[in-house]
Amino acid sequence: MPEQPGFIVVEGPIGVGKTTLARRLADSFGCDLLLEGAEENPFLERFYQDPRSAAFQTQLFFLFQRAEQLRALRQGDMFRPVRVADYLIEKDRLFAELTLDEEEFKLYEQVYAHLTLDAPQPDLVIYLQAPVPVLLQRIASRGRGYERPLRADYLERLSERYTEFFHHYDASPLLIVNAAELDFAHDPEDYALLLERIRSIRSGRHYFNPGRLEP
Repeated sequence: MPEQPGFIVVEGPIGVGKTTLARRLADSFGCDLLLEGAEENPFLERFYQDPRSAAFQTQLFFLFQRAEQLRALRQGDMFRPVRVADYLIEKDRLFAELTLDEEEFKLYEQVYAHLTLDAPQPDLVIYLQAPVPVLLQRIASRGRGYERPLRADYLERLSERYTEFFHHYDASPLLIVNAAELDFAHDPEDYALLLERIRSIRSGRHYFNPGRLEP
C-alpha cells in the first residue's frame, strides 16, 4: 500500500460535510484531529444576523484561532504519521474578502500575513463540492441555531469563491470531490472508495465522483 499523506485538509463551503469527513478520516488513520470550532466564536451568531455589525470581529477571532492551532501543529511531534484538519488556513482570507469592507480588509491582510507566515503546508487537500440547495438542506438538518439566518445568496457567493480559489490552487495535491449525493457518515461504500483514492494520491489534481471515476 502506498505511504499515506501526513497532513490532510478537508475543505469546502458551509454545510458540505467537512467536519464529518475529517472525523472519519482521523478515526481511520488513528490520528490527531484539528477542528475550526465555529461554535467557540462569540461573534458568529451576531454576524449571521447582521453581517456588517460583526464581520471584522468574527474574522479576526477565526484567524487567531486557526493560526494558533497551526502553530501548535508545527511545534508538535512532526513524526506522527497523519493529522487531519477541517480547514485550510487560506480559507480565512477567502471569507474575509467576502465579508469585510475595503479598509477592514487592508488591516486584516496585515494581521493575516504575520500570523500565517510559517503555516504548515498540507500533503493533501480534499475539496468537497455540492450545490447550494444541498448545502441549505444539510445546514437545516444539523439544527445549529446560529446558522438559521444563512441565506442562499450568501452561500452562492461563498461557493463561487471556493470554486475560483481551487481553480488556481496548486500548493498541495488536490482531490476534488462531488459530495452532492455522497454520505460519508453512513455509507461505508462511499467512504471506502474515497479512502482508497486518498491513499493513492501523491501529487497533482484529481477528481472523485463515483460512477465516473478517474482512470
